[in-house]
Formats: sequence, C-alpha cells, structure tokens
Amino acid sequence: MTSFLNIAAFIFSVLAAIIAIVAGTSEVRRLRERTGDDSLLTSILSGSIFQSRTADTANESAKAPNVGALAGALAGSPFTSRAEAARAIKTADLLLTIALFLIMIGGYHVHYMLTSGDWDFWINLKDRRFWPIVLPIMLVTFVAAAQYFFWENFRLPIGATFVSLALLAGEWIDLYVSFWGWTYLPVTLSWPTSIIPMALFIDIVLLLSRSWIVTATVGSMGFSLLMYSNNWVILAPFHQASEQYGTLMSLADVIGFHYVSPTMPEYIRIIERGTMRTFGKDAVGPSFFAGFVSIIVYFVWWHVGKMFSTLSYMAKI
Repeated sequence: MTSFLNIAAFIFSVLAAIIAIVAGTSEVRRLRERTGDDSLLTSILSGSIFQSRTADTANESAKAPNVGALAGALAGSPFTSRAEAARAIKTADLLLTIALFLIMIGGYHVHYMLTSGDWDFWINLKDRRFWPIVLPIMLVTFVAAAQYFFWENFRLPIGATFVSLALLAGEWIDLYVSFWGWTYLPVTLSWPTSIIPMALFIDIVLLLSRSWIVTATVGSMGFSLLMYSNNWVILAPFHQASEQYGTLMSLADVIGFHYVSPTMPEYIRIIERGTMRTFGKDAVGPSFFAGFVSIIVYFVWWHVGKMFSTLSYMAKI
C-alpha cells in the first residue's frame, strides 16, 4: 500500500508538472500575441512587468486600469486589465515552481544517492541498524532548508513534502531507467524508502507550532521514528524465512544472492553480528539515536536554508 502511494505521488507530480508547463506556455503565448511584447516572459521573471513602456502606448494604457501605478511603479503597463496581469504573474509562479521542483529533483537526489543510496534501494541492505540511522539524518538536511524557504518567505508549511516529492520523482525515474532499463532488476524487488508520511508529519508540526525550534525538536524526532515503522509494511514480507540449499536465510538474502549489488551479499549478517547490536534487538534504539542527531542536523540546515534564501545587494560594483 505504501509503495502504491509512492507511485501515485510520483505520477501526480509528473502530471502536475506537465499541466503547468502546457498551461504556462499557452498563457505566455496568448499574452505575447495580445501585447505584441516579445520580452514579456523576461519582464515577468525579472520583476519589471510594471515598468513603463514607450510613449506610443501611453494612450493605450490610459484607457485600461493602470496596474503599474497601483504597484507603485512608473506609469504604463503591458497589460490591458488587472485580470490579465494576475494571470501573467500566476504563470510566472508556475514556471518558477516547476523550475524549483526540477532543481530539487537533481540536487536532493544526488545528495541522497551519494550518502544513502545503497540502503534506499537494495532490499537486502535494509537492515535494522544503518538503515534507520543514516537515512533520517541525511533526509532532514534538505527538509530543514526547504522549510525555511517556504515558511519564512511564503508562510507555506509544505517544504518537507515538496522536496520529498521531488526526491521520490528522481528515485522512481532512476529505478525504471537504471535498475530496470539497464540491468533488468525487477522493479518489485527494489523500492525507494517511503518518506511522504514523515514529510507530512514534520510539516504538520511546523504548521501547528509555527516555531522552527519546536519543529526541530519534536518534528525531527518524529521524522526519524516514523521511518522504520512506516516502511515495515513493505519490508516485512521480505523477512520471511526460506531454506536455500540447506541454508536458512530470509527472502531479502535470497534476492541479494540472485541479484548481486555493488556491495557484498553478506552485509546484513555482518551488521547483525557487529557492534551495532548494542542498540538492542530491534530498530527502536537506532531510530531514537537518529532522532537526536537529526535535531542537531535540522538546526544547522535551517540556517543553511536561511543563508541561501536571504537576498543581498551590492552598493557598488
């Protein structure tokens, strides 16, 4: 069920992006045809849509509501009505949102694959030690930065969900193109970690508390604790016992032997017998440990988001 929700979220994000691109392109084309301004999109993106035009259009703009004057800019506007200006701004917002979504697909996906890629895809690597520890800590980085950007600038508690959807989009593209398209690994035997419920939780904490400190403490801890329990529904069937050639092993081990990953198939057994067992026999201990580390990481990356979201101007060049 959770895997189905991941696929549904990916399909929804792709369809939304396609619809936004088509709608934005047609809207900009319509505005260009009506205004005769070839640089309309550039004006929208640069924030100069309310600047004055040439003296030839002064009489035209006088007949229509002066949006430029209302905006505190110079007299004159390339639009004939407020509704037309509002549609242009909405189109620009859609285009910028799509661009930001694509950037998050690339940036977040590369960051995540370089730090947690093996645990996230290979079923035989989803152990009870490193998987619940490494993944939440690496995931909460972009989540904190995105929450600062959306909350401080727009008062939208959607930062974690936005970047999580982008990450899942990139992972499913990678899964189908690379794992299935190039190496013919069955898609049913490899799946990315379900992170949407975790993202919704930390966004809801920010929405209700309206405090990034509460979100860092309560939200990050819940974000880490939900990781293993949320994915257990998908992982549990692969932990069933199986006898293969006189050896007792789980189905995840069997998959690891038949579809050899870049790491060694003995990974789970080495971890299960190693010093990480001091956390206990289940995943609760590692999840709490990851939660405490995630709190610290959230504090750091909240300020990273602040640093990259703050505009600065140069007085002289």
